[in-house]
Amino acid sequence: MATKANPTAIEFIAETGAEVLTESETLNFYAHDVYQRGADLLAVVRPKDKDELSAAIAATTAQNIPVIPRGGGMSYTGGYTTDKAGSVLFDLAAMDRILEINETDMTVTVEAGCTWAKLYETLAPKGLRTPFWGTLSGLKASIGGGMSQNCLFWGSGRYGTAAQSCIAMEVVLADGTVLKTGANFTRPYGPDLTGLFLADTGALGMKATITLRMIPEAEAHGYASFTFEKHEDILAAMGAIERSGVSTECFGFDPSLNAIRMQRDSLGSDAKALGQMMKKQGSVWGALKEGAKVVAAGRDFMDEAKFSLHVLTEARIQAAADDDLERARKIALDNGATETENTIPKIIRANPFGPLNSMLGPQGERWAPVHGLLPHSRAIACYDAILALFEQHREEMDQHGIFTGILVSAVSGSGAIIEPCLYWPDASNPVHEATIESAHFAKLPTLDRNSAAWELTQKLKQALVDLFHDQGAAHLQIGRTYRYRDSLDPAADSLLQDLKKTVDPKGLMNPGSLGL
Repeated sequence: MATKANPTAIEFIAETGAEVLTESETLNFYAHDVYQRGADLLAVVRPKDKDELSAAIAATTAQNIPVIPRGGGMSYTGGYTTDKAGSVLFDLAAMDRILEINETDMTVTVEAGCTWAKLYETLAPKGLRTPFWGTLSGLKASIGGGMSQNCLFWGSGRYGTAAQSCIAMEVVLADGTVLKTGANFTRPYGPDLTGLFLADTGALGMKATITLRMIPEAEAHGYASFTFEKHEDILAAMGAIERSGVSTECFGFDPSLNAIRMQRDSLGSDAKALGQMMKKQGSVWGALKEGAKVVAAGRDFMDEAKFSLHVLTEARIQAAADDDLERARKIALDNGATETENTIPKIIRANPFGPLNSMLGPQGERWAPVHGLLPHSRAIACYDAILALFEQHREEMDQHGIFTGILVSAVSGSGAIIEPCLYWPDASNPVHEATIESAHFAKLPTLDRNSAAWELTQKLKQALVDLFHDQGAAHLQIGRTYRYRDSLDPAADSLLQDLKKTVDPKGLMNPGSLGL
């Protein structure tokens, strides 16, 4: 669409008042996610509020230009990297206000660009938080992105994924319509309209505001770590702990990922973070003791040749947190565990939204996780299949310097996440440089582009995606990577396509995402 007042598409969008970026370096940066680069963008739009977002989307799609939502930029599944050149990407980071904290109704409403870290830090002085309260990437990851992609970690062992803490949203549709999903104090009210737009990867609409439940922050905590000889045992223990309902977080690493963590982490920052947490809890002496323990333990407290499991509990009083921890301890020991120093869960809880330096491997290697969510009854068989896949490709992986590590985590009411991570020698991209701490990035080796390793990584990643599909896994952060529609029965797929046509008849809202 062009008029005398709007001779170009970009000027027409800019008339809405939203900031429009068109510099080539900026567009190149926004074309990347953590994993790869998408097609060239026409422009990047940075709206400041819901009204600018609505107007700018309408102005863009009126010209038949696709629109792509971007939250904190932490996607590695093609959540916002499109194959349609000439799209307009909407960076929602400027929409980061906390709009209302309602302590009577125990709800909080935020703009979509608000990060998990900002929300947590704002609620903490009030002794409040959301049930699910963020990802490990929460320093950058946004709440709108968390609702679109669904995500897990903080609180997932008891409260499930991000979507389960959401009550209502305001979503901007492809024509600029602002749709409010349900009541702001309960979900659902009638059919769950909020649920339609949760975990949609931005394929149905862009989140503008999100209302979440709040709960009192825990006053007491427990921490324990265990090692296991076999993956069958750690998965069995993790499943039993999740079913018992005693943990708020329960996660583990295979021996390779243990070794990677030990190479990468900093003792000084570990001790400092732990000391800060203890001081917040009112114990200066405790801060000194815990910080000294970290330094004294060094990197020898964890047997890197074994699987490790880490359990966190919380409650209103310490006796309750300790009782939950004791129940988790018994389960772990009954499944063949040996208890070890609980440094890792303490450090992570002390600094829940730490710097995102693990985006590259300890020697600057590229990193790509691929995950599946499975019921506990199928977790061991899936893990076996992953090991068999890696063994099948061992020789060529070794040839190209590709190595792996596997993370596992419990998700309340859903089962187990199994997340094999691929590491390969290759050049970093602009998202890595912009996200990793500059001092840490400067210490990493600068690797050259490695086309052969990249091609094999692509092959392995697709093989893992297909493996998880064959195992019947579900996924978070579906993006353009996982085979979501292949998992639907025909009637469900038809309903999904009808819904897409209703809210986005021209197919301009993040086309390709969710397989639509």
